[in-house]
Formats: sequence, C-alpha cells, structure tokens
Amino acid sequence: MSPDRRQESALIPGTLPSQRQLGDIARHFISLVIVGVLIGVACLPLNLVDRIQERLYVLLPTNAASPWTLPGVLVALAPLVVMPVLLLLQRGPWHEGAGSGIPSTMNGLKDPSLLPRAMAAPGTVQRGLLWSIATVAMFPLGREGPVVQFGAAVARACHRRFKGWLPSLTERQMVAIGGGAGLAGGFNTPLLGAVFMLEELTADYAIVTIWPALVISVAAAGLSNIGGQPMFGLGVLNIVTPEWEQLMMAIPVGLVAGVVGGLFNKGLVWLTQRLSTSVRQRPLRTGLYLGGGLSLLALMSWGTSTSDGESLVRQLIEQGMPNPVENESQWLTGFTSLWITVVRVIAPMLALSPGVPGGLIDPSLTFGAVLGYTVCAIAGYSGQLGIGLGLAAGLSGATQLPLVSIIFAWRLAGDQQLFAGVVLAAVLASYTGRLVCRDPVYHGLSKLKRQSAPRR
Repeated sequence: MSPDRRQESALIPGTLPSQRQLGDIARHFISLVIVGVLIGVACLPLNLVDRIQERLYVLLPTNAASPWTLPGVLVALAPLVVMPVLLLLQRGPWHEGAGSGIPSTMNGLKDPSLLPRAMAAPGTVQRGLLWSIATVAMFPLGREGPVVQFGAAVARACHRRFKGWLPSLTERQMVAIGGGAGLAGGFNTPLLGAVFMLEELTADYAIVTIWPALVISVAAAGLSNIGGQPMFGLGVLNIVTPEWEQLMMAIPVGLVAGVVGGLFNKGLVWLTQRLSTSVRQRPLRTGLYLGGGLSLLALMSWGTSTSDGESLVRQLIEQGMPNPVENESQWLTGFTSLWITVVRVIAPMLALSPGVPGGLIDPSLTFGAVLGYTVCAIAGYSGQLGIGLGLAAGLSGATQLPLVSIIFAWRLAGDQQLFAGVVLAAVLASYTGRLVCRDPVYHGLSKLKRQSAPRR
C-alpha cells in the first residue's frame, strides 16, 4: 500500500491506525515541523536587519520636539547614494537578485520549468543582500518579497532532498506552502502563511495542502517569535467600538482606501514598465533621479516617508498624528495627514519600480492606517478605530486580497475587537481597488516579468 493510501485509511471512521501508519504520520508531521523551522531560520537574518530601521527612524524629526539634526539629514540623503549602487549591482553581478521575489515565485508555480532558476540559491541570496542594503538605507519598502522567496526556496530544497519524507506533496505544492510560510516566519503570523498560499499563490483549497501549510507556518512563526518578533508587531489598539459605528466608518474608509490602493497598484505597475528600459540602459542616471526623489520626499515630509512604515504606524497608535509644527490649527493638521498619505504612496512606488527587492505590504498597511486615521478624525471618531480599519483596507485595496489583509491587520495590531468593521472595510477596499485596476498588483508585476524574460 502506498504512503498516501495508508494515511487515508488511518482516517476512515471506525478503523484504528496500525503502528506503521502511526509511524508514517509522525514522520510526516516531524518533517513538516523541520521544514517550518528551517524557513524560520532563513527568515531570521531579514527580521534582524529590519530592526535597524527602528533605530534610524528616531533620528528623524517626525514631530516638533525633534528638529533636523546632521544624523537625520544623512539618513534622509542615504537613498541618493544607495539607489544608484543598487541598480548597478542589479544590472551587473547581482542581476539574479532583482525584483520582489513574489512575481518570480508565482511564475514558477504556473510554469514549473521556471522553478530551478527562480529558486536558485545565488539569486535568493543576492535578493536578500540587495534588500538588506535598501532597508539599512531606509527605503520605504517591506520585506514580504524576500521572505516569500526564501521560504519557497527552502521548501523546494527540502522536498528535493528528502522527498521520501514528504510523499503526499508535489514540488509545486511545497513551493507554494513554503512561500506562505515565509510570510509567517517574517512577520510571526502563523495563520497568514496558509491563507496567503490559498488566496494568492495557488487558489487550491485542498486539505492535502491546508494542514501541512498550517503546520509549517506555525513552526516558522514560532521560531520568528523566539527570535524576538513580537506577537503584535505594531502594538495593540485599546478601543472597543459598537459594531454599528464600526460598520458606518468602514464604508468611507474602505472606499477611500480602495481608490488609493488601486491607484498605488496601477501606478507601481505602470512605473515599473516605463522604467524597465532606463534601468537596464542607464542605471546610474536613473538611480540618481529616483534616489534624489526619495531623499527629497524624506526632507519634505520630516522623515515620515522613509522606512517600511511600521515605526510610523506605531507612532500613530501611541501618540497620534506626527505634528511638525507646534500648536497647529485643525486645517493644518488635516493637510499634514493628507501630505503624509501622499508621500507614503509615492515613495514606495519610487523605491520598488526599478526592481529593488522588497514588498508592498508594509507600505500599503501604512498609507491605509494614515488614511483611516484621517477619515475617522474628520468624522469625529477615535483615530485608533481608523487605524484598525485602515490597515486592512489599505492592504486589501492594493493587493485585492481581503482575507490576507484582515488576518495581517489583526495580527500586527491586535484589533480583533474590530471584527465587523475590519471585514467590511477590507471587502469594500478590495472591490473598489479592482474597479480602479483589474489585475491584482502581484499578478500585474508577474506579467511584466514574463514579458521581459529572455526569449529562447
């Protein structure tokens, strides 16, 4: 009897598994845990690099009590120097590491012949190094691209090396599971790994992949937590709002965030396509322009346009909207919120469009949180309610992944008490974002990658 048939017979009601079947199940479970731990280990260096941004963010004058200092100015000007270097490396010795990592993984899942190159160790390591340099330079990008790539590559390597220990899973299934588990290991979000695999990578709701994905994701997230990644990465929202008020505010937050998220999606794909030739032919000049743009936005936004945005969201949760001017009027506060939203949309587009490895989850969460905070403040509601609704709505509007967005927002901000509002805001934002841009952002970027691939 094959291993699959033995495991199936052990689950038939009225039958008792034999000692051999129990041994097979135990071995399968242990193998999945080991894969998850290895994915967590692979993501750990990226998590450690990400914390550098928190130390550098405090050097920036995001409020009136912290004026510009020389270290802060140097942090703001870092992209002007680093962006040209990154584009030169991506064009030359580290060309295999260019790009987010998620589009290449998705293309490999659609066409398995692309997997060996997409999951190759040199390109995976190069992507991690490029992302680390950009992160230390305070580029406004997230890390889900590299962690998904790392998770998928580790899972594929384990499957090829120890295929006999994972008989019920194909290579394609393991790559998809590993990609989702990379998110779990990068953000300490165990359930998110399985949901991202189902909603974005495979659209295959099969029990043969769901429970292995959960086991691997829990193991990866557990190691992430041991490594210092907090349970609620952005903090906890200390607010309880009646459901009818949540639903009432979820409508404007979801619609506005959906429009902004859809424009962000459309703009990023468009700018990536427009810059592809320039990045390839004139990397130094293009890098100076883009890096200069990022530095200018940082100086004009008191540093709030920099980094992945997590520090800004924590600041919103703990202190409210950053005020660059003391005792400013209400209309100036509103203008400040609007300006920070604009720069938090534009800056990630400048950082990601030339192919710098990174992700758009953190940037989307951030502009969504600022938007939600602003909408609720205008309507006379708590800014924390707006943050909870906006986190999910911003990400859902940009990615068109409502389930992923809901779970991500809950895990990062501990806002399960806002269940009704968060669900409605995420669904509205996803539909609205789809009206603005038909293709989800990662699908649009994967199409560009396939179109730019060399013809054989």
